[in-house]
Amino acid sequence: MLWATALILAGLCGAPLGQYNEEEDLAWLQYYLRQSRAASYNYIPYYEEENPPYVYSYPSGPDAEPEPAPEPQRASPWRCPQECDCPPTFPSAMYCDGRGLRYLPFVPSRMRYVYFQNNLVTSIQDGAFDNATELEWLALHNNRLGSRGVGARAFAKLGRLERLYLNNNNLTRLPGPLPRSLRELHLSYNQISEVPPDALEGLENLTALYLSHNYIFEMGASLKGLRSLILADLSYNRLGKVPDGLPASLEQLYLEYNRIEAVPGDYFRASPRLLYVRMSHNGLTERGLSADAFNSSSILELDLSYNRLRKIPRVSTNLENLYLQGNRIDEFSISSFCSVVDVMNYSRLQVLRLDGNEIKRNAVPPDAPLCLRRASVIEI
Repeated sequence: MLWATALILAGLCGAPLGQYNEEEDLAWLQYYLRQSRAASYNYIPYYEEENPPYVYSYPSGPDAEPEPAPEPQRASPWRCPQECDCPPTFPSAMYCDGRGLRYLPFVPSRMRYVYFQNNLVTSIQDGAFDNATELEWLALHNNRLGSRGVGARAFAKLGRLERLYLNNNNLTRLPGPLPRSLRELHLSYNQISEVPPDALEGLENLTALYLSHNYIFEMGASLKGLRSLILADLSYNRLGKVPDGLPASLEQLYLEYNRIEAVPGDYFRASPRLLYVRMSHNGLTERGLSADAFNSSSILELDLSYNRLRKIPRVSTNLENLYLQGNRIDEFSISSFCSVVDVMNYSRLQVLRLDGNEIKRNAVPPDAPLCLRRASVIEI
Protein backbone atom coordinates (compact mmCIF):
# COMPACT_ATOMS: atom_id res chain seq x y z
CA MET A 1 0.00 0.00 0.00
CA LEU A 2 2.74 2.46 0.95
CA TRP A 3 4.88 1.49 -2.10
CA ALA A 4 1.88 2.09 -4.35
CA THR A 5 1.35 5.50 -2.79
CA ALA A 6 5.03 6.31 -3.32
CA LEU A 7 4.87 5.37 -7.00
CA ILE A 8 1.72 7.44 -7.53
CA LEU A 9 3.35 10.46 -5.91
CA ALA A 10 6.42 9.94 -8.01
CA GLY A 11 4.23 9.97 -11.14
CA LEU A 12 2.48 13.13 -9.98
CA CYS A 13 5.82 14.82 -9.55
CA GLY A 14 6.75 13.98 -13.16
CA ALA A 15 9.39 11.36 -12.44
CA PRO A 16 9.43 8.69 -15.22
CA LEU A 17 9.42 5.17 -13.93
CA GLY A 18 12.39 4.35 -16.12
CA GLN A 19 14.52 6.91 -14.25
CA TYR A 20 13.78 5.43 -10.85
CA ASN A 21 17.06 5.35 -8.84
CA GLU A 22 16.70 2.72 -6.13
CA GLU A 23 19.23 4.11 -3.61
CA GLU A 24 18.20 7.80 -3.83
CA ASP A 25 14.50 7.15 -3.96
CA LEU A 26 14.65 4.55 -1.20
CA ALA A 27 16.06 7.19 1.13
CA TRP A 28 13.33 9.59 0.02
CA LEU A 29 10.71 6.91 0.53
CA GLN A 30 11.90 6.14 4.06
CA TYR A 31 11.72 9.85 4.91
CA TYR A 32 8.24 10.06 3.44
CA LEU A 33 7.04 7.04 5.38
CA ARG A 34 8.35 8.49 8.65
CA GLN A 35 6.62 11.80 7.99
CA SER A 36 3.35 10.21 6.92
CA ARG A 37 3.35 7.83 9.88
CA ALA A 38 3.87 10.72 12.29
CA ALA A 39 1.02 12.67 10.70
CA SER A 40 -1.37 9.76 10.38
CA TYR A 41 -1.63 8.68 14.05
CA ASN A 42 -2.59 11.11 16.75
CA TYR A 43 -2.64 9.10 19.99
CA ILE A 44 -4.92 10.35 22.72
CA PRO A 45 -5.12 8.51 26.06
CA TYR A 46 -8.68 7.27 26.44
CA TYR A 47 -11.03 5.86 28.98
CA GLU A 48 -13.58 3.15 28.48
CA GLU A 49 -16.75 4.18 26.67
CA GLU A 50 -14.94 6.95 24.75
CA ASN A 51 -15.20 6.33 21.02
CA PRO A 52 -12.95 6.32 19.08
CA PRO A 53 -9.81 5.89 21.20
CA TYR A 54 -7.61 7.04 18.30
CA VAL A 55 -8.03 9.88 15.77
CA TYR A 56 -7.03 8.98 12.23
CA SER A 57 -5.99 11.42 9.47
CA TYR A 58 -4.75 10.82 5.95
CA PRO A 59 -2.48 12.86 3.65
CA SER A 60 -4.48 14.92 1.18
CA GLY A 61 -4.00 15.00 -2.57
CA PRO A 62 -2.00 17.88 -4.09
CA ASP A 63 -5.11 19.75 -5.29
CA ALA A 64 -7.23 19.24 -2.16
CA GLU A 65 -7.67 21.88 0.47
CA PRO A 66 -5.69 21.17 3.64
CA GLU A 67 -7.73 19.25 6.18
CA PRO A 68 -8.33 21.27 9.37
CA ALA A 69 -6.58 19.97 12.46
CA PRO A 70 -8.89 18.03 14.79
CA GLU A 71 -10.23 19.94 17.77
CA PRO A 72 -8.89 18.76 21.13
CA GLN A 73 -11.28 16.27 22.71
CA ARG A 74 -12.98 17.32 25.90
CA ALA A 75 -13.35 15.02 28.87
CA SER A 76 -16.36 12.83 28.22
CA PRO A 77 -18.89 12.53 31.04
CA TRP A 78 -19.15 8.82 30.19
CA ARG A 79 -15.51 7.96 30.61
CA CYS A 80 -14.28 5.45 33.16
CA PRO A 81 -10.77 5.28 34.66
CA GLN A 82 -8.73 2.39 33.29
CA GLU A 83 -8.11 1.19 36.87
CA CYS A 84 -11.84 0.64 37.46
CA ASP A 85 -14.95 -0.95 36.01
CA CYS A 86 -18.07 1.00 35.06
CA PRO A 87 -20.74 -1.51 34.00
CA PRO A 88 -22.86 -0.27 31.06
CA THR A 89 -25.89 -1.73 32.82
CA PHE A 90 -25.17 0.43 35.89
CA PRO A 91 -23.63 3.62 34.46
CA SER A 92 -23.75 5.56 37.72
CA ALA A 93 -21.52 3.07 39.61
CA MET A 94 -17.73 2.76 39.53
CA TYR A 95 -15.98 -0.31 40.96
CA CYS A 96 -12.32 0.18 41.93
CA ASP A 97 -12.23 -2.23 44.86
CA GLY A 98 -9.50 -4.79 45.54
CA ARG A 99 -7.00 -3.56 42.91
CA GLY A 100 -4.00 -2.64 45.03
CA LEU A 101 -4.53 1.08 44.34
CA ARG A 102 -2.36 3.54 46.25
CA TYR A 103 -4.19 6.61 44.96
CA LEU A 104 -7.73 7.64 44.07
CA PRO A 105 -8.42 7.79 40.35
CA PHE A 106 -10.52 10.53 38.78
CA VAL A 107 -14.26 10.16 39.47
CA PRO A 108 -16.51 11.14 36.53
CA SER A 109 -19.28 13.58 37.28
CA ARG A 110 -22.09 11.14 36.51
CA MET A 111 -21.15 8.74 39.33
CA ARG A 112 -23.43 8.22 42.31
CA TYR A 113 -21.92 5.03 43.78
CA VAL A 114 -18.12 4.62 44.02
CA TYR A 115 -16.30 1.69 45.59
CA PHE A 116 -12.63 2.07 46.58
CA GLN A 117 -12.56 -0.49 49.41
CA ASN A 118 -9.83 -3.12 49.90
CA ASN A 119 -6.97 -1.07 48.46
CA LEU A 120 -3.79 0.60 49.76
CA VAL A 121 -4.90 4.24 49.62
CA THR A 122 -3.17 6.41 52.23
CA SER A 123 -4.50 9.90 51.49
CA ILE A 124 -7.41 11.91 50.10
CA GLN A 125 -6.45 15.36 48.90
CA ASP A 126 -8.73 18.38 49.00
CA GLY A 127 -10.69 18.52 45.77
CA ALA A 128 -10.44 14.79 45.08
CA PHE A 129 -14.22 14.58 44.70
CA ASP A 130 -15.01 18.12 43.56
CA ASN A 131 -16.09 16.84 40.15
CA ALA A 132 -18.35 14.13 41.60
CA THR A 133 -20.95 16.27 43.30
CA GLU A 134 -23.71 13.68 42.65
CA LEU A 135 -22.13 11.00 44.84
CA GLU A 136 -24.50 9.24 47.24
CA TRP A 137 -22.37 6.23 48.33
CA LEU A 138 -18.61 6.41 48.87
CA ALA A 139 -16.83 3.25 50.05
CA LEU A 140 -13.26 3.72 51.33
CA HIS A 141 -13.11 1.00 53.96
CA ASN A 142 -10.20 -1.42 54.31
CA ASN A 143 -7.53 1.01 53.15
CA ARG A 144 -4.59 2.70 54.91
CA LEU A 145 -6.01 6.16 55.40
CA GLY A 146 -4.52 8.22 58.20
CA SER A 147 -5.94 11.46 59.53
CA ARG A 148 -2.96 13.46 58.30
CA GLY A 149 -3.59 12.21 54.79
CA VAL A 150 -7.25 13.27 54.63
CA GLY A 151 -7.70 16.86 53.50
CA ALA A 152 -9.74 19.16 55.73
CA ARG A 153 -12.20 19.72 52.88
CA ALA A 154 -11.93 16.39 51.11
CA PHE A 155 -15.70 15.80 51.38
CA ALA A 156 -16.84 19.42 51.46
CA LYS A 157 -18.55 19.50 48.04
CA LEU A 158 -20.39 16.19 48.30
CA GLY A 159 -23.73 17.80 49.04
CA ARG A 160 -25.73 14.65 48.24
CA LEU A 161 -23.59 12.04 49.97
CA GLU A 162 -25.68 9.71 52.14
CA ARG A 163 -23.33 6.84 53.07
CA LEU A 164 -19.63 7.17 53.85
CA TYR A 165 -17.61 4.05 54.66
CA LEU A 166 -14.26 4.75 56.34
CA ASN A 167 -14.06 1.74 58.65
CA ASN A 168 -10.91 -0.37 58.88
CA ASN A 169 -8.40 2.43 58.33
CA ASN A 170 -5.83 4.24 60.49
CA LEU A 171 -7.79 7.37 61.34
CA THR A 172 -7.05 8.98 64.70
CA ARG A 173 -9.85 11.54 64.55
CA LEU A 174 -13.11 12.13 62.73
CA PRO A 175 -12.68 13.75 59.33
CA GLY A 176 -14.44 17.01 58.77
CA PRO A 177 -16.35 18.94 57.93
CA LEU A 178 -18.71 16.22 56.74
CA PRO A 179 -21.65 16.71 54.35
CA ARG A 180 -24.91 17.55 56.09
CA SER A 181 -26.67 15.09 53.79
CA LEU A 182 -25.03 12.06 55.46
CA ARG A 183 -27.35 9.33 56.70
CA GLU A 184 -24.78 6.65 57.59
CA LEU A 185 -21.23 7.19 58.85
CA HIS A 186 -19.02 4.12 59.23
CA LEU A 187 -15.83 4.67 61.25
CA SER A 188 -15.39 1.39 63.12
CA TYR A 189 -12.01 -0.29 63.44
CA ASN A 190 -9.87 2.85 63.42
CA GLN A 191 -7.66 4.48 66.05
CA ILE A 192 -9.95 7.33 67.09
CA SER A 193 -9.48 8.31 70.72
CA GLU A 194 -11.67 11.39 71.09
CA VAL A 195 -14.83 12.86 69.60
CA PRO A 196 -14.88 16.65 70.07
CA PRO A 197 -18.28 18.30 70.75
CA ASP A 198 -18.39 19.86 67.26
CA ALA A 199 -17.13 16.79 65.34
CA LEU A 200 -20.68 15.78 64.34
CA GLU A 201 -22.17 19.25 64.27
CA GLY A 202 -24.75 19.87 61.56
CA LEU A 203 -25.39 16.21 60.73
CA GLU A 204 -29.11 16.47 61.35
CA ASN A 205 -29.91 13.79 58.74
CA LEU A 206 -27.60 11.16 60.23
CA THR A 207 -29.51 8.00 61.16
CA ALA A 208 -26.68 5.54 61.86
CA LEU A 209 -23.29 6.15 63.49
CA TYR A 210 -20.74 3.33 63.71
CA LEU A 211 -17.73 4.04 65.95
CA SER A 212 -17.05 0.63 67.45
CA HIS A 213 -13.57 -0.86 67.90
CA ASN A 214 -11.74 2.42 68.47
CA TYR A 215 -10.02 3.93 71.52
CA ILE A 216 -12.62 6.55 72.42
CA PHE A 217 -12.60 7.52 76.09
CA GLU A 218 -14.96 10.51 75.94
CA MET A 219 -18.04 11.32 73.85
CA GLY A 220 -19.38 14.29 75.78
CA ALA A 221 -22.60 15.64 74.27
CA SER A 222 -21.55 15.06 70.66
CA LEU A 223 -24.68 12.97 69.98
CA LYS A 224 -27.13 15.54 71.27
CA GLY A 225 -27.60 17.47 68.02
CA LEU A 226 -28.16 14.37 65.88
CA ARG A 227 -31.92 14.64 65.91
CA SER A 228 -32.46 11.92 63.26
CA LEU A 229 -30.11 9.38 64.84
CA ILE A 230 -31.60 5.90 65.17
CA LEU A 231 -28.53 3.73 65.81
CA ALA A 232 -25.35 4.56 67.75
CA ASP A 233 -22.71 1.84 67.97
CA LEU A 234 -19.99 2.83 70.45
CA SER A 235 -19.03 -0.67 71.52
CA TYR A 236 -15.46 -1.86 72.01
CA ASN A 237 -14.04 1.48 73.12
CA ARG A 238 -12.67 2.90 76.39
CA LEU A 239 -15.63 4.98 77.51
CA GLY A 240 -15.63 5.66 81.25
CA LYS A 241 -19.16 7.12 81.21
CA VAL A 242 -22.23 7.05 79.05
CA PRO A 243 -22.54 9.78 76.38
CA ASP A 244 -24.38 12.89 77.50
CA GLY A 245 -27.65 14.00 75.97
CA LEU A 246 -29.03 11.12 73.92
CA PRO A 247 -31.19 12.29 70.99
CA ALA A 248 -34.93 11.73 71.22
CA SER A 249 -34.94 9.77 67.94
CA LEU A 250 -32.56 7.04 69.17
CA GLU A 251 -33.78 3.43 68.95
CA GLN A 252 -30.58 1.36 69.30
CA LEU A 253 -27.67 2.06 71.65
CA TYR A 254 -24.67 -0.26 71.77
CA LEU A 255 -22.14 0.37 74.57
CA GLU A 256 -20.79 -3.11 75.28
CA TYR A 257 -17.09 -3.67 75.97
CA ASN A 258 -16.33 -0.30 77.57
CA ARG A 259 -15.44 0.82 81.11
CA ILE A 260 -18.76 2.34 82.17
CA GLU A 261 -19.56 2.07 85.87
CA ALA A 262 -22.66 4.25 86.24
CA VAL A 263 -25.92 5.22 84.54
CA PRO A 264 -27.88 8.30 85.74
CA GLY A 265 -31.43 7.68 86.92
CA ASP A 266 -33.17 9.68 84.20
CA TYR A 267 -30.67 8.83 81.47
CA PHE A 268 -33.03 7.04 79.05
CA ARG A 269 -35.99 9.41 79.48
CA ALA A 270 -34.57 11.67 76.77
CA SER A 271 -35.01 8.84 74.24
CA PRO A 272 -38.65 7.69 74.39
CA ARG A 273 -38.21 5.54 71.25
CA LEU A 274 -35.28 3.52 72.56
CA LEU A 275 -35.78 -0.22 71.95
CA TYR A 276 -32.41 -1.96 72.29
CA VAL A 277 -29.70 -1.25 74.88
CA ARG A 278 -26.52 -3.30 75.09
CA MET A 279 -24.11 -2.62 77.96
CA SER A 280 -22.48 -5.99 78.52
CA HIS A 281 -18.82 -6.28 79.54
CA ASN A 282 -18.60 -3.02 81.47
CA GLY A 283 -18.06 -2.27 85.16
CA LEU A 284 -21.64 -1.61 86.29
CA THR A 285 -22.39 -1.96 90.00
CA GLU A 286 -25.33 -1.01 92.24
CA ARG A 287 -23.43 2.05 93.43
CA GLY A 288 -23.53 3.55 89.96
CA LEU A 289 -27.18 2.78 89.28
CA SER A 290 -30.29 4.44 90.61
CA ALA A 291 -33.29 2.26 91.38
CA ASP A 292 -35.02 3.06 88.08
CA ALA A 293 -32.01 3.53 85.80
CA PHE A 294 -33.31 0.89 83.33
CA ASN A 295 -37.02 1.20 84.08
CA SER A 296 -37.88 2.64 80.68
CA SER A 297 -41.20 1.62 79.13
CA SER A 298 -39.85 1.75 75.55
CA ILE A 299 -36.92 -0.68 75.98
CA LEU A 300 -37.63 -4.17 74.63
CA GLU A 301 -34.16 -5.71 74.92
CA LEU A 302 -31.61 -5.01 77.64
CA ASP A 303 -28.20 -6.68 77.83
CA LEU A 304 -26.33 -6.16 81.11
CA SER A 305 -24.38 -9.39 81.06
CA TYR A 306 -20.82 -9.65 82.38
CA ASN A 307 -20.85 -6.70 84.72
CA ARG A 308 -20.56 -6.59 88.53
CA LEU A 309 -24.21 -6.47 89.52
CA ARG A 310 -25.33 -8.19 92.72
CA LYS A 311 -29.05 -7.51 92.27
CA ILE A 312 -31.47 -7.64 89.39
CA PRO A 313 -32.20 -4.02 88.42
CA ARG A 314 -35.78 -2.87 88.22
CA VAL A 315 -37.09 -3.00 84.65
CA SER A 316 -40.32 -2.12 82.89
CA THR A 317 -43.07 -4.70 82.45
CA ASN A 318 -42.81 -4.02 78.69
CA LEU A 319 -39.28 -5.48 78.54
CA GLU A 320 -39.13 -8.69 76.46
CA ASN A 321 -35.49 -9.83 76.67
CA LEU A 322 -33.17 -9.41 79.66
CA TYR A 323 -29.60 -10.71 79.72
CA LEU A 324 -27.87 -10.76 83.13
CA GLN A 325 -25.57 -13.77 82.85
CA GLY A 326 -22.04 -13.51 84.18
CA ASN A 327 -22.74 -11.10 87.04
CA ARG A 328 -22.63 -11.61 90.82
CA ILE A 329 -26.37 -11.75 91.46
CA ASP A 330 -27.35 -13.92 94.45
CA GLU A 331 -31.04 -13.08 94.80
CA PHE A 332 -34.07 -13.58 92.57
CA SER A 333 -36.21 -10.55 93.38
CA ILE A 334 -39.61 -10.72 91.71
CA SER A 335 -40.18 -7.03 92.48
CA SER A 336 -37.59 -6.24 89.81
CA PHE A 337 -40.13 -7.40 87.21
CA CYS A 338 -43.56 -6.86 88.80
CA SER A 339 -44.34 -4.21 91.41
CA VAL A 340 -47.72 -5.88 91.91
CA VAL A 341 -48.35 -9.54 91.18
CA ASP A 342 -51.90 -10.52 90.23
CA VAL A 343 -53.94 -11.65 87.26
CA MET A 344 -53.95 -8.21 85.63
CA ASN A 345 -50.34 -7.23 86.34
CA TYR A 346 -47.53 -9.26 84.86
CA SER A 347 -44.29 -8.90 82.92
CA ARG A 348 -44.04 -9.27 79.12
CA LEU A 349 -40.60 -10.81 79.56
CA GLN A 350 -39.94 -13.69 77.16
CA VAL A 351 -36.23 -14.43 77.70
CA LEU A 352 -34.40 -14.16 81.04
CA ARG A 353 -30.74 -15.15 81.35
CA LEU A 354 -29.35 -15.45 84.88
CA ASP A 355 -26.84 -18.23 84.37
CA GLY A 356 -23.30 -17.67 85.58
CA ASN A 357 -24.44 -15.89 88.73
CA GLU A 358 -24.68 -16.98 92.37
CA ILE A 359 -28.42 -17.66 92.45
CA LYS A 360 -29.54 -21.08 93.59
CA ARG A 361 -32.34 -22.79 91.71
CA ASN A 362 -34.48 -23.16 94.85
CA ALA A 363 -34.28 -19.39 95.39
CA VAL A 364 -36.95 -18.67 92.76
CA PRO A 365 -40.01 -17.22 94.57
CA PRO A 366 -43.35 -19.06 94.25
CA ASP A 367 -45.08 -16.15 92.55
CA ALA A 368 -42.50 -16.02 89.74
CA PRO A 369 -44.65 -18.10 87.32
CA LEU A 370 -47.52 -15.65 87.74
CA CYS A 371 -45.37 -12.60 87.17
CA LEU A 372 -43.29 -14.13 84.35
CA ARG A 373 -46.13 -16.00 82.64
CA ARG A 374 -44.95 -14.88 79.18
CA ALA A 375 -41.40 -16.16 79.62
CA SER A 376 -40.42 -19.04 77.34
CA VAL A 377 -36.73 -19.12 78.37
CA ILE A 378 -35.46 -18.72 81.94
CA GLU A 379 -31.89 -19.81 82.54
CA ILE A 380 -30.45 -19.89 86.06
